[in-house]
Amino acid sequence: MREHMLTAIAAATGLEALEACRVSALGKQGSVTALLKTLGGMSPEQRLVEGPRIQGLREAVSTAIAERKAALEAAALEARLASERLDMTLPVEAVPAGTVHPVSQVMDELAEIFADLGFSVATGPEIETDWHNFTALNIPASHPARAMHDTFYLQQGIDAKARGEADEKTTFSLLRTHTSPVQIRTMLKDKPPIRIIAPGRTYRSDSDATHTPMFHQVEGLVIDKGITLGHLKWTLETFLKAYFERDDIVLRLRPSYFPFTEPSAEVDVGYTWTRGKRVIGGSGDAPGGGWMEVLGSGMVHPKVIAACGLDPAEWQGFAFGCGIDRLAMLKYGMDDLRAFFDGDIRWLKHYGFAALDVPTLSGGVGAA
Repeated sequence: MREHMLTAIAAATGLEALEACRVSALGKQGSVTALLKTLGGMSPEQRLVEGPRIQGLREAVSTAIAERKAALEAAALEARLASERLDMTLPVEAVPAGTVHPVSQVMDELAEIFADLGFSVATGPEIETDWHNFTALNIPASHPARAMHDTFYLQQGIDAKARGEADEKTTFSLLRTHTSPVQIRTMLKDKPPIRIIAPGRTYRSDSDATHTPMFHQVEGLVIDKGITLGHLKWTLETFLKAYFERDDIVLRLRPSYFPFTEPSAEVDVGYTWTRGKRVIGGSGDAPGGGWMEVLGSGMVHPKVIAACGLDPAEWQGFAFGCGIDRLAMLKYGMDDLRAFFDGDIRWLKHYGFAALDVPTLSGGVGAA
């Protein structure tokens, strides 16, 4: 019986024939199964003799079937591989792919550039207190920025003030109007020297082609000993050259006023007109050129340093800030800030960045 079964298994030319051999031998009505059923009616002495023989037959048949099945499947696979062809010249179906928003891309570019200059990224809450957002930054109670038409105040803060229960340092009463509170929180938490940038969302009651109620801002802060305006100018010049990927960036610092810096300066960058387009680079005093404001900056006011528990006679610093959305508009040719927040997928497909376009200084921080 063993020789007959093994011969039939070896002669099977396909999986269907092999399955027939398996059913004939090991199925419910198979010959080996029938032999196994006879063990129950044997005496113990007979079972000791016949049991191993029948079990050996079952194992030999099972092993032969498994080996033959593997051989037949391998042969079938080889035949299929030899006969099938894949035309690599045919176009593949388009795979849906997401894109990186220009704001996210520019944030990554800023982090890459300033990391190379020794800055770290700091974050803070978007819902702030009056003290962190205004008072600690030397912004007086009569300043227009504190007016209802410029700042989004929360009802819980308004109610707390009406009840006389508000605490300027602990009551979260407004949406931050700039990321400067992050500078305050960092100076309160960390010991100098400090070198940070603070990118994030900010909120102001304003809306037109170049202003939106919610926008993105990045601020920088350096606190150390012996800091001067020269350090500020060099830092901004190095940053703008890396960001716009041009070596001919020319800066102009104009005296200005910010409550939290003294002296303060607006930073203009030179541009030229090329084929009817404004191109950042070159001197604004050159024929056909001009100046464009891109940043606000200055030396950190001694009152701000003192409010954070530091001695202004020992520690000095500079700060700067600009709109991330505006930087994206200048570099990538966008003309309406409101489109950044419309959620129009067509706009994002046009201006968005591929997920693998990771900004690097060695390869250029902008789009390829």
